[in-house]
Amino acid sequence: MPRTAASTLVSPVPRAADSDRRRTSASVVLRSVLEHGPVARSTIARLTGLSPASVTEHCARLAGLGLIREEAAPRRSNGVGRPHVPVDLDRDRFVVGGVHVAVPYTTVALLDLRGRVVAERRLKHERTDPVRVLARAAEGLEALLAQVPGRRPLGVGVAVGGWVDRETGTVVEHELLGWREVPVRDLLGARTGLPVQVDGHARALVNGERLFGRVRGSRSVLHLFVGNVVDAAFATNDEVHYGPRSQAGAIAHLPVPGGTEPCGCGRTGCLQVELSERTLCRRAREAGVIDGVNPMHVLAAARAGDGVAVRLLVERARMTGRAAGLLLDVLNPETVVVTEVGVMHREDCLAALREAAGNHRSAAVLPTSFPDSVLAVAGGSVVLDALFRDPLGASPEAI
Repeated sequence: MPRTAASTLVSPVPRAADSDRRRTSASVVLRSVLEHGPVARSTIARLTGLSPASVTEHCARLAGLGLIREEAAPRRSNGVGRPHVPVDLDRDRFVVGGVHVAVPYTTVALLDLRGRVVAERRLKHERTDPVRVLARAAEGLEALLAQVPGRRPLGVGVAVGGWVDRETGTVVEHELLGWREVPVRDLLGARTGLPVQVDGHARALVNGERLFGRVRGSRSVLHLFVGNVVDAAFATNDEVHYGPRSQAGAIAHLPVPGGTEPCGCGRTGCLQVELSERTLCRRAREAGVIDGVNPMHVLAAARAGDGVAVRLLVERARMTGRAAGLLLDVLNPETVVVTEVGVMHREDCLAALREAAGNHRSAAVLPTSFPDSVLAVAGGSVVLDALFRDPLGASPEAI
């Protein structure tokens, strides 16, 4: 049959825009399954605005990748009509690795596709040489994978404090670890043989909250992380702000009115040294509350009724609230999420935080959704965010 002039104008090669559209639609479908599953395909079409045929096509593709599956028992809508077979995430086939590098230790974990921790362990640093730290993380992940035979890894997410360049997978600078220009993605990828994504822990936790936490659906979210490192991340309309070379969120040297702690930058009263867990533990040791460097021991002392421990934790929460209030004034987010040890576990600390941030905005200030697994979720959320943004780019080695 001879070709017509019209047929010569139709290219069999998919255009880039078509590919992008398929990836975006696949992401929308997978996110809908995450948020509403088990869910019928017809409901996905109604929620997303995609055509039923498009939803069916994407569900078949996602099922072929092993990311979703049909439920065994079909359901009837209101007990009448043809039964529909809902789909849900397949939580049994794959896991992702999560690595969070803190100052005293590294947390390694495996998470399912709903961000739930399947296995976890903590590796205390013998020294902070990055090659050694990452080698031990790879060994830890391998040991965890041996505990879940039959489940295959899709990739590894790494969350670290300090200045992290997401695009290159590099820790540009982490003063407390002594890391500069560390190619984390390349080092850990070579050790594990898996795709590796790297991001700062505050940004990782914004994505964790957006995907799996109580602020899902919020139009704008600020996350404030207060540990040994103090930093922040801001997301609007499902997009985290990174800035040039991912340097956004560096708030360590914001001045704290009335602060007394000397900072390495030469000034006194910078936010990170005032709120650091190192400062909290040093003050607790000086007061005879604890004799170590673990902030959880301060929390335990407060639970046991130690008034000084309670005061230290409440004061720290109040100072954190002042910082949150400042960021609220500048960025005006719909929701603020705070990860801080006292706020996560004590109502008096949460109340002090909210009061200092401003009682008229207290409903917008929330503790992390992951009080018992925040570091593991931070690491896993880095790679899970990439998966839910581009499910069609799942590692072919894992399929």
